[in-house]
Amino acid sequence: MTMPLEPKIRVLPDAVSCQIAAGEIVDRPASVVKELIDNSLDAGSSMIVVDILDGGKRLIRVTDNGEGMTRADAQLACQRFATSKLSSAQDLLSIATYGFRGEALPSIASVSNFQLLTATKDASVGTQLTAEGGPVSSVEEHASSPGTRIDVGELFFNTPGRQKFLKSTPTEFSHICHVVQQAALTRHSTQFRLRHNDHVVFDFPVVHSLQDRLLQLYGIKLIDQMLPIECERGAVTVRGIAINPYHARTGRTPQEIFVNGRSIKNTTISHAIYEAYGSFLPKGRHPIFALFLDIDPRDVDVNVHPSKREVKFSNPDIVHRVVKEAVVRPLHRKSTIRSTDDGAVYGTDLAQETSSPVDPRDSSSSDVMTLRPVNLDSTKEGGIHSIGESKNIAQLFSQGTREEEFVHEARASYLLEPDFTVRVLGQISHTYIVAQVGEEFHVVDQHTVHERVLFERLWRSWLEKSVQSQALLIPEPIDVQPHSAALLQSALPELESLGLELEPFGASAFVLRSVPALLGQMDYAALVQDMIDDLTEWKSLDSIEKRIRPVLASMACQGAVQAGRAMTEPEMKLVLEDWVKEGFPMTCPHGRRVTMRFSLDELHRIFRRI
Repeated sequence: MTMPLEPKIRVLPDAVSCQIAAGEIVDRPASVVKELIDNSLDAGSSMIVVDILDGGKRLIRVTDNGEGMTRADAQLACQRFATSKLSSAQDLLSIATYGFRGEALPSIASVSNFQLLTATKDASVGTQLTAEGGPVSSVEEHASSPGTRIDVGELFFNTPGRQKFLKSTPTEFSHICHVVQQAALTRHSTQFRLRHNDHVVFDFPVVHSLQDRLLQLYGIKLIDQMLPIECERGAVTVRGIAINPYHARTGRTPQEIFVNGRSIKNTTISHAIYEAYGSFLPKGRHPIFALFLDIDPRDVDVNVHPSKREVKFSNPDIVHRVVKEAVVRPLHRKSTIRSTDDGAVYGTDLAQETSSPVDPRDSSSSDVMTLRPVNLDSTKEGGIHSIGESKNIAQLFSQGTREEEFVHEARASYLLEPDFTVRVLGQISHTYIVAQVGEEFHVVDQHTVHERVLFERLWRSWLEKSVQSQALLIPEPIDVQPHSAALLQSALPELESLGLELEPFGASAFVLRSVPALLGQMDYAALVQDMIDDLTEWKSLDSIEKRIRPVLASMACQGAVQAGRAMTEPEMKLVLEDWVKEGFPMTCPHGRRVTMRFSLDELHRIFRRI
């Protein structure tokens, strides 16, 4: 008689299934903070305080003054799939709350030392629940203010496989800062306070409008560079801010998208924004924005991602069209043509420009020269002939290696013969240098050629550990976003080795005291922001060289002579000779073309002499 086989399929224990759910919902401390803030907002809180120890690895505490819970509700809230947000499957089709699955608290409790303290407004005593890496182990009465406080200690203490994937304390805290900032953008009627290791990082009090909240988070300088966005088409409303292309940077921070008050990532919306900018942005620049979409909840599916980071639309084409229109309209109101660093053109408002602060890329913004000290006011054309504008040259220069790919270019040999000369012929639109280099005819992008020269010298100095720094006569204060401040703080020693001395000055501000001597006057705030975007990739890079090269490239880009600036003949000759000495590289560090070159034979063929 054959004995029945033992079944291979079995139901997982509750503890294991909770830990699997936790792996989907909670991948780092910032995920815990997001879930707990969502619950606090759903509870109608007007004040939320987030306390963090060691980047959330040791403790995460979220305290709110919301409606609180009774003893029975508190116990149910710590069970899987228990929620007050849904009562039937039909409710999934029109979700208007942040949390709804009923998985957050039990999942978090299964991978931490968990404690919940809560009380309703009319209760004489509160309820305290405790769990240590599993189900609730104790429930007791406890004194409590109205609202809820949740402590999450020693996250992943019982799942070392997940714990080892946590990043450094500054990196994890940077993600927490970003989560709290995103939440603050969704509810300007709620006060948000964030503390790290008993130090207040920021405190955003209640304000009366979204514009005031944006000002709190991003500061007046960035807001002045943004364009207001507002558009309503049918059931879709879009509002917020997006960068004026004239002030666009190489970084992508911030790029925030909110749908019905929920921070999300969505390719449909992102594509619409990039398509709206189109040729308004020069190559290598990215739009920065904070857009808020209000859409009928029945047309949005927020149940497509375990941590609710993504959504799907029932009519994505309509959403794409409305978002694109919302962004395009203020861009087209900027109708005056102005050239950019790589020769592209986009619109700016002439009336606005005359009253706005001077941009450092403008040729009239400074008498301090990047190449050598020369007074621009005394610049004369002399033997230099001004050549008319050419719209096609910008397009030709934009062809080349993709901006995001960092170029490791082999050095070309360009031997200087005794009779070798660099003869400057002129300048096109204060952007391109026309010159004879040896026997070749060149049209050179003045920004990218100088950028490559500066990069090669900075890179060589760093390899030789001889980067010379120059103290600023007046140290410059620089404000950054709180989540960026944590990253910048952790990288200060490495940046100092590059000749850049930054000193913390408050919760999210620094004082720039010195810069590499090779760099001249520039927009130091833009330089620091570009470097922050580079630093976000540091932890994923496997060599110090890969970390340093992008930072030096950002320094060179910001320090190089910009497009739109008139140059004297000696300046143009000097930068071209330096370029030849550096090995005649044909791209900037980011991959943009430096020159269009024509040999004498090519010119003969063009004019049919051979």
